[in-house]
Amino acid sequence: MAKFGGGISNLVVLIMICGLIHGVPAAIYTVGDSSGWSIGGYGSWASDKSFTVGDTLVFNYAPGHTVDEVSPNDYQSCTTGNALTTDSSGATSITLRSAGQHYFICGVPGHCSSGMKLSVNVVAASGGDSSSKTTASPPTIISPPSIAAPPRTTDFPPSTTISPAPSAGASQHLTRPSSSAVLFTPKVVVLSTITIVLLKFFL
Repeated sequence: MAKFGGGISNLVVLIMICGLIHGVPAAIYTVGDSSGWSIGGYGSWASDKSFTVGDTLVFNYAPGHTVDEVSPNDYQSCTTGNALTTDSSGATSITLRSAGQHYFICGVPGHCSSGMKLSVNVVAASGGDSSSKTTASPPTIISPPSIAAPPRTTDFPPSTTISPAPSAGASQHLTRPSSSAVLFTPKVVVLSTITIVLLKFFL
Protein backbone atom coordinates (compact mmCIF):
# COMPACT_ATOMS: atom_id res chain seq x y z
CA MET A 1 0.00 0.00 0.00
CA ALA A 2 2.89 2.34 0.75
CA LYS A 3 4.35 1.69 -2.67
CA PHE A 4 1.05 2.61 -4.32
CA GLY A 5 0.88 5.86 -2.34
CA GLY A 6 4.42 6.74 -3.40
CA GLY A 7 3.47 6.23 -7.05
CA ILE A 8 0.55 8.64 -6.66
CA SER A 9 2.84 11.25 -5.09
CA ASN A 10 5.32 10.97 -7.95
CA LEU A 11 2.49 11.37 -10.46
CA VAL A 12 1.25 14.54 -8.75
CA VAL A 13 4.76 16.02 -8.76
CA LEU A 14 5.14 15.21 -12.47
CA ILE A 15 1.84 16.91 -13.29
CA MET A 16 2.90 20.02 -11.35
CA ILE A 17 6.21 20.17 -13.22
CA CYS A 18 4.41 19.89 -16.57
CA GLY A 19 2.09 22.68 -15.51
CA LEU A 20 5.02 24.91 -14.63
CA ILE A 21 6.68 24.23 -17.98
CA HIS A 22 3.66 24.67 -20.24
CA GLY A 23 1.36 26.81 -18.14
CA VAL A 24 3.58 29.88 -17.53
CA PRO A 25 1.66 32.91 -18.81
CA ALA A 26 3.32 35.23 -21.32
CA ALA A 27 4.73 38.48 -19.94
CA ILE A 28 3.67 41.96 -21.05
CA TYR A 29 6.36 44.65 -21.03
CA THR A 30 5.61 48.36 -21.29
CA VAL A 31 8.56 49.84 -23.15
CA GLY A 32 10.11 52.63 -21.11
CA ASP A 33 7.71 51.90 -18.23
CA SER A 34 6.00 55.14 -17.18
CA SER A 35 8.12 57.23 -19.58
CA GLY A 36 6.78 55.36 -22.58
CA TRP A 37 8.25 55.39 -26.09
CA SER A 38 10.04 58.69 -26.56
CA ILE A 39 13.41 60.15 -27.44
CA GLY A 40 16.04 58.62 -25.19
CA GLY A 41 18.05 55.44 -24.76
CA TYR A 42 16.43 52.04 -24.06
CA GLY A 43 19.51 49.86 -23.68
CA SER A 44 19.45 50.05 -19.88
CA TRP A 45 15.69 49.41 -19.79
CA ALA A 46 16.02 46.13 -21.71
CA SER A 47 19.25 44.96 -20.05
CA ASP A 48 17.64 43.48 -16.92
CA LYS A 49 14.73 41.78 -18.67
CA SER A 50 14.34 38.33 -20.19
CA PHE A 51 12.14 38.17 -23.26
CA THR A 52 10.52 34.89 -24.27
CA VAL A 53 8.55 33.85 -27.33
CA GLY A 54 4.93 34.80 -26.65
CA ASP A 55 5.74 37.92 -24.62
CA THR A 56 4.27 41.25 -25.67
CA LEU A 57 5.90 44.67 -25.98
CA VAL A 58 3.59 47.65 -25.43
CA PHE A 59 4.72 51.00 -26.87
CA ASN A 60 2.89 54.03 -25.49
CA TYR A 61 3.79 57.31 -27.23
CA ALA A 62 2.54 60.72 -28.18
CA PRO A 63 1.52 61.73 -31.70
CA GLY A 64 4.44 62.40 -34.00
CA HIS A 65 6.18 59.08 -33.32
CA THR A 66 6.04 55.62 -34.88
CA VAL A 67 7.08 52.10 -34.00
CA ASP A 68 8.91 50.41 -36.86
CA GLU A 69 10.36 46.91 -36.74
CA VAL A 70 13.45 46.92 -38.92
CA SER A 71 16.37 44.76 -40.02
CA PRO A 72 19.67 44.73 -38.09
CA ASN A 73 21.35 46.92 -40.72
CA ASP A 74 18.57 49.51 -40.71
CA TYR A 75 18.67 49.50 -36.93
CA GLN A 76 22.40 50.23 -36.87
CA SER A 77 22.17 52.98 -39.50
CA CYS A 78 18.76 54.31 -38.38
CA THR A 79 17.52 53.91 -41.94
CA THR A 80 13.81 54.58 -42.32
CA GLY A 81 11.45 53.62 -45.12
CA ASN A 82 12.28 49.89 -45.13
CA ALA A 83 10.32 48.87 -42.05
CA LEU A 84 9.14 45.29 -41.70
CA THR A 85 6.11 46.58 -39.77
CA THR A 86 5.09 50.09 -38.77
CA ASP A 87 2.42 51.66 -36.56
CA SER A 88 1.61 55.19 -35.42
CA SER A 89 -1.55 54.62 -33.35
CA GLY A 90 0.02 55.84 -30.08
CA ALA A 91 -0.45 52.45 -28.39
CA THR A 92 1.30 49.67 -30.26
CA SER A 93 1.34 46.09 -28.97
CA ILE A 94 3.78 43.68 -30.60
CA THR A 95 3.81 39.98 -29.69
CA LEU A 96 7.24 38.40 -29.97
CA ARG A 97 6.50 35.30 -32.04
CA SER A 98 10.00 34.04 -32.82
CA ALA A 99 13.30 33.61 -31.03
CA GLY A 100 16.25 35.81 -31.87
CA GLN A 101 17.06 39.50 -31.95
CA HIS A 102 14.25 41.97 -32.70
CA TYR A 103 14.88 45.62 -33.64
CA PHE A 104 12.56 48.63 -33.27
CA ILE A 105 13.04 52.31 -34.11
CA CYS A 106 10.97 55.44 -34.46
CA GLY A 107 10.50 56.11 -38.16
CA VAL A 108 10.43 59.87 -37.81
CA PRO A 109 13.72 61.26 -39.21
CA GLY A 110 16.21 62.14 -36.47
CA HIS A 111 14.42 60.33 -33.68
CA CYS A 112 16.30 57.04 -34.04
CA SER A 113 19.65 58.78 -34.03
CA SER A 114 18.51 60.59 -30.87
CA GLY A 115 18.18 57.23 -29.09
CA MET A 116 14.59 56.26 -29.91
CA LYS A 117 15.52 52.66 -30.73
CA LEU A 118 15.19 49.33 -28.98
CA SER A 119 16.79 45.92 -29.48
CA VAL A 120 15.56 42.86 -27.57
CA ASN A 121 16.88 39.30 -27.52
CA VAL A 122 14.02 36.77 -27.49
CA VAL A 123 14.57 33.19 -26.35
CA ALA A 124 12.39 30.18 -26.99
CA ALA A 125 9.89 29.17 -24.35
CA SER A 126 10.79 26.33 -22.00
CA GLY A 127 8.55 23.90 -23.89
CA GLY A 128 9.97 25.00 -27.25
CA ASP A 129 8.26 27.34 -29.72
CA SER A 130 5.98 26.08 -32.44
CA SER A 131 8.66 26.44 -35.14
CA SER A 132 11.00 24.02 -33.39
CA LYS A 133 8.44 21.40 -32.56
CA THR A 134 8.49 18.22 -34.53
CA THR A 135 5.39 16.24 -35.19
CA ALA A 136 5.54 13.14 -33.07
CA SER A 137 4.44 9.90 -34.62
CA PRO A 138 1.38 8.36 -33.00
CA PRO A 139 2.12 5.68 -30.44
CA THR A 140 2.13 2.12 -31.65
CA ILE A 141 -0.65 0.09 -30.14
CA ILE A 142 0.32 -3.53 -29.57
CA SER A 143 -2.68 -5.81 -29.50
CA PRO A 144 -2.52 -8.81 -27.18
CA PRO A 145 -2.21 -12.18 -28.95
CA SER A 146 -5.59 -13.55 -29.83
CA ILE A 147 -6.54 -16.86 -28.24
CA ALA A 148 -8.44 -19.13 -30.59
CA ALA A 149 -11.64 -20.48 -29.13
CA PRO A 150 -11.87 -24.29 -28.99
CA PRO A 151 -13.88 -25.79 -31.86
CA ARG A 152 -17.49 -26.24 -31.04
CA THR A 153 -18.58 -29.86 -31.07
CA THR A 154 -21.92 -30.76 -32.62
CA ASP A 155 -22.18 -34.31 -31.26
CA PHE A 156 -24.02 -34.29 -27.99
CA PRO A 157 -24.67 -37.38 -25.86
CA PRO A 158 -28.26 -38.62 -25.98
CA SER A 159 -30.32 -37.03 -23.34
CA THR A 160 -31.71 -39.28 -20.68
CA THR A 161 -34.69 -38.45 -18.57
CA ILE A 162 -34.29 -39.41 -14.97
CA SER A 163 -37.51 -39.61 -13.07
CA PRO A 164 -37.14 -38.20 -9.60
CA ALA A 165 -37.43 -40.72 -6.86
CA PRO A 166 -40.33 -40.15 -4.54
CA SER A 167 -39.29 -38.38 -1.45
CA ALA A 168 -39.51 -39.94 1.91
CA GLY A 169 -42.09 -37.41 2.97
CA ALA A 170 -44.38 -38.22 0.07
CA SER A 171 -44.33 -41.94 0.82
CA GLN A 172 -45.74 -41.28 4.23
CA HIS A 173 -49.03 -40.08 2.72
CA LEU A 174 -49.73 -43.31 0.76
CA THR A 175 -52.68 -45.29 2.11
CA ARG A 176 -52.25 -49.04 2.19
CA PRO A 177 -55.40 -51.15 1.74
CA SER A 178 -56.48 -52.96 4.87
CA SER A 179 -56.34 -56.74 4.97
CA SER A 180 -60.15 -56.96 5.23
CA ALA A 181 -60.87 -54.91 2.12
CA VAL A 182 -61.88 -56.73 -1.09
CA LEU A 183 -59.77 -56.02 -4.11
CA PHE A 184 -62.06 -55.62 -7.14
CA THR A 185 -59.69 -56.80 -9.78
CA PRO A 186 -61.03 -57.83 -13.20
CA LYS A 187 -60.57 -61.50 -12.28
CA VAL A 188 -62.66 -61.13 -9.12
CA VAL A 189 -65.42 -59.33 -11.01
CA VAL A 190 -65.63 -62.09 -13.64
CA LEU A 191 -65.76 -64.84 -11.03
CA SER A 192 -68.43 -63.00 -9.11
CA THR A 193 -70.55 -62.59 -12.23
CA ILE A 194 -70.27 -66.31 -13.10
CA THR A 195 -71.18 -67.27 -9.55
CA ILE A 196 -74.31 -65.10 -9.62
CA VAL A 197 -75.41 -66.52 -12.98
CA LEU A 198 -74.94 -70.12 -11.80
CA LEU A 199 -76.88 -69.45 -8.61
CA LYS A 200 -79.80 -68.04 -10.62
CA PHE A 201 -79.65 -71.03 -12.99
CA PHE A 202 -79.80 -73.68 -10.30
CA LEU A 203 -82.23 -71.92 -8.00
